[in-house]
Amino acid sequence: MNLVRNILFRREAGILVMIVLFCIAVGLYKPQFLTGQSLRIILLLTPLIMIGAMAQMLVLVGRHVDLSIGSMLGFSAMVVGLMYREFPDLWWVIGFPIAIATGAVLGIFNGLLVTIFKLPSIIVTLGTLSLYRGLTFIISDARQINRSDIPSELKLMSRTSPVFDIPWIILIAFGIALMTYVIARHTQLGRQIYALGSNPEAAPLRGIDVTKVTLVVFALSGALSGLAGILYASRWGFVNPSNTGAGFEFQVIAAVVIGGVSINGGVGTVMGTVLGVLLLGCVAAALPLLGIPGSTQNAIYGSVILIALLIDRSVRQRGAASISRGGA
Repeated sequence: MNLVRNILFRREAGILVMIVLFCIAVGLYKPQFLTGQSLRIILLLTPLIMIGAMAQMLVLVGRHVDLSIGSMLGFSAMVVGLMYREFPDLWWVIGFPIAIATGAVLGIFNGLLVTIFKLPSIIVTLGTLSLYRGLTFIISDARQINRSDIPSELKLMSRTSPVFDIPWIILIAFGIALMTYVIARHTQLGRQIYALGSNPEAAPLRGIDVTKVTLVVFALSGALSGLAGILYASRWGFVNPSNTGAGFEFQVIAAVVIGGVSINGGVGTVMGTVLGVLLLGCVAAALPLLGIPGSTQNAIYGSVILIALLIDRSVRQRGAASISRGGA
């Protein structure tokens, strides 16, 4: 009985209920929303956000934030796109390690600025958001990577796979979520990230190398952004220096805060984050059916972030009050 009650009162259960109720409400108005085709659309809308959300979850749990994640995606995608355009005979798979390594270097640069100069991560990544976006324009000469420049094998990854015809891009995204779960819950690094986020002052006293953990967190954020960058090229078939990854950070932050990741650090689960991503995917898929212009998505994401923050604050206040009563 206690097990059932604990499951029902978990934050993840509430998000799952929200997803079900939202889908039912939209389905009653537009029955085509409750079809297998709509499910495929929702799943194809989520992989990039899923990968970015896993990165942002680790950063937030460690009591930091990475606003440059969209710009790192765009820069990594452009680097790979230029490689494909200049060397069309190169084996297309090489693009994956190059994109991941490019993103990791950018992430490490963020981490070095945070750790060496003791700067707030929100300020550092706000600056590198513009820096990396500017570098994307410079290296591309403000020219788009066209669909004809992207290898057909890479584009095929967003359409199919040998596993029940599920596109590779979806399988990779959920594989990254599983990998993040293993890191967060079953490795020393994961425990150190949660400990650092819960109490940064006490972390060094427990033998945690704060600089090392912070650098690893930002490196992972960059690496996953790089992976999302090459998968962006797969999903959409082009890389534009002005809009590739633009606004991506807001989608990712919306997903993680919906999923119960605290901006104060130390709190968050992979399952909650996955459900947060799926909820955003349902919203994005429903907007065209409901006749709502896509330009309102940012307003919706902003509203969702504010609501999630208010819920998080309320939960924390109730928890503090409960502890206070227990201590009394």
